Amino acid sequence: MAEIEFPAQARVVIVGGGVMGVGLAYHLAHEGWGSEVVLLEKAELTSGSTWHAAGQITHSTSSFGLGKCVDYNIGLYSGKLEEETGQAVTWHGCGSFRLAYTEDEMDWLRHTLSVGRSLGFNIELTGPEKVAELHPFYNLEGVLGALHTPDDGHVDPTNVTMAMAAGARQLGARIIRRCRATNITQGPDGEWIVETEKGTIRCEHVVNAGGTYARQMGEWSGLQLPMTSMTHHYFVTEPVPEFEALDKELPVIRDDKKVSGYIRMEQKRGLIGIYEKKASNSVWHDHCPWEYENWLFDADYDRVMPWLEESLNRMPIFADLGIQREVHGAISHPPDGNPLIGPAPGVKNYWCCCGTQIGIGWGPGLTRELARWMVHGAADISMREYDPRRFGSYATKDWQVTKAHEDYKLRHEIPFPHFNRLEGRPVKPSPLYERLKEKGAVYEEVYGHERPRWFARNGVEQRDHYSFKRNVVHDVVGAEVKAVREGVGIMDISAFTKVAVSGPGAAALLDRLTANRLPQKIGGIALTHMLNRRGRIELETTAVKLAEDSYYLVCAAFFEQRLLDHLKQNLAGEAVEVTTLSTDWAALALNGPKARDVLAACTDADLTNAGFKWLTAQQIEVAGHTLWALRMSYAGELGWELHIPRASTLPVYDALWAAGEAHGIADYGSFAMNTMRMEKGFKGAGELTNEVTLAEADVLRFASTGKEYLGKDKTLNADALPWVCAYLEIEPDGVTDGHGGEAVLLEGTVVGSTASVAYGHTAGKILAFAYVKPHANVPGTEIEVVVAGTPRKGRILGAPAYDPESLLPRTDAALAPAE
Repeated sequence: MAEIEFPAQARVVIVGGGVMGVGLAYHLAHEGWGSEVVLLEKAELTSGSTWHAAGQITHSTSSFGLGKCVDYNIGLYSGKLEEETGQAVTWHGCGSFRLAYTEDEMDWLRHTLSVGRSLGFNIELTGPEKVAELHPFYNLEGVLGALHTPDDGHVDPTNVTMAMAAGARQLGARIIRRCRATNITQGPDGEWIVETEKGTIRCEHVVNAGGTYARQMGEWSGLQLPMTSMTHHYFVTEPVPEFEALDKELPVIRDDKKVSGYIRMEQKRGLIGIYEKKASNSVWHDHCPWEYENWLFDADYDRVMPWLEESLNRMPIFADLGIQREVHGAISHPPDGNPLIGPAPGVKNYWCCCGTQIGIGWGPGLTRELARWMVHGAADISMREYDPRRFGSYATKDWQVTKAHEDYKLRHEIPFPHFNRLEGRPVKPSPLYERLKEKGAVYEEVYGHERPRWFARNGVEQRDHYSFKRNVVHDVVGAEVKAVREGVGIMDISAFTKVAVSGPGAAALLDRLTANRLPQKIGGIALTHMLNRRGRIELETTAVKLAEDSYYLVCAAFFEQRLLDHLKQNLAGEAVEVTTLSTDWAALALNGPKARDVLAACTDADLTNAGFKWLTAQQIEVAGHTLWALRMSYAGELGWELHIPRASTLPVYDALWAAGEAHGIADYGSFAMNTMRMEKGFKGAGELTNEVTLAEADVLRFASTGKEYLGKDKTLNADALPWVCAYLEIEPDGVTDGHGGEAVLLEGTVVGSTASVAYGHTAGKILAFAYVKPHANVPGTEIEVVVAGTPRKGRILGAPAYDPESLLPRTDAALAPAE
């Protein structure tokens, strides 16, 4: 291969030549940037983690977005890539089974089947007899069923990467091997400076695709990119005599319970991969050995022996064979198991393409989305789960290691709905953490904050209760909803992102970035959306005008860094100060028909409609503490949000609780809050994503036509919408309600999938938002939703299931019902 002249300038420099970096080069080239891309690899392509990957890929995923990626990848591997490049890929389309031994595992497979149906996958739930028919050598003792995905397979990791490299080169990308990057810094003009052993390149965009070196590379630029290198084993046996006579390859077996991993053929040998659930191993916490190429560790049989022994029990034909090859290599694990794909926090045009534990299975689809994001301004799937900005400064190195060990051991556990990862917590407890914990709060973590999910009462154990079906938490949440709807409830909502934007240019900046008209009067509140240049939704925020040149923005916790970056990177010379108040201030929600009575007992402020209008804010005193009260309600009831300096939170809460005891006040958590917002038809983060415009999300009523704002031209182009957000009810069966991603059918044809699903305790029905083809979104239309693998009757709704005219939040004191 001819030596490539070392360039001094490029539009994009990708550092790292594994499947992720090469995949991004390939997809950037396909998006039109080919000749402007340079990829640097310190050794040979794939010589990091890629070359030792086992190379499996499956349609068995409950993630709707990831499902789109793996389906694309399988199509790429099974024909498209080789046809395009002429480079052999070595695709083994043997199919696969995921086994279930318990009813919980069967429920997982049923839900995965529902998601797969929405994506059009070739997927079926079978009994053990089907497994025995296609894989006669597996010991199926105790197996209840299996998910069969016949289009799955495995591929040679090196061949795939080399083929994508060939495709990238064909479109003009330059790949420079044996060129180690040594530093990445940003110049005063915003350009990135990549120093290497062969020279320095300046570029507009730099991409960290460093694999197990990515965290250290981030430190060059002052970035904290949370991931830890965990080591994983797979073993290749001696030739298996029983395989010699086979005329086709056996399907891959994923046995999460017994093997905690996978078993498949490797030519005429057996391959066993294990994710041990105890004594997991991490390496290179403080540095990465740059000199390593194609590095493997010695096998640690003590760690994996219980699962290795069970794998031989499950595949008895392996029992008398020796191990011919031991593969024990390092793989990156972020704290939550999801890759880091997208912008690095706090800087412009530094992109992460790293932290991917399943590079062959996930990589090409995710790098295609990253390429679209870089070139066009937004990806075509929701990137919330992968956005590197989902972590904050709380993700210290020690915490990263703790969470990576947790993630590794969960790799082959059931991904229950609302699964709560408990290691390394609490990180950012609110001022009410201990008080509410004593009262039974079961917490979840959001952007490091601890937020109550629900409260254990009446003998229910104070812990997470996991199931794909309803469990004891269902009735607990129902009681919390009832308390709010009929009396008064209080919730710690301190986890919200809270940002102040002030200065002479504050109004001009926000006006350019928000689709809705900003509040004009001091104390005014507006619900609005910020868009990207593609017209897609970056985030939803509540904007409060605190003073002539001061605004207060409140949004979901995980949007904090995204909001800060969006503000900073879209400045156009305005004099603006941005202050993050998320931990300095706490917040409480007080909701219900008795909310005014409770708050009035603790303040002298006039809380009537005349004195405190709906969707306005005032600075008032509550129990002697000054705070900002916002008259608004995510529960759809009479209510206020109280935003409070941290030190005042506990005494304010105690005063409200004391005043509310006569009215039956109750604590409630995020599960009840979600149920109530679904009953009110309020869209949330599951619906408002980077995949959709305001028109597609059906929130154009929050956009002003009389002003200019970023993304306006794209979001108002409402011609031929591919989908639209529908509100629907689903017939309950008293057992399973659904969890999102389920197929929506109209006359037997898939027309969309659910985004959010919850049982409405007040409405007495399952409620959902779903993205469907526009012709299906007609109120009254009878549809079906595939819940737990089975079609269930449903109906498109034209109005909220609860208080459709929204009269309750606006209730005045004079109109309140008599005692």
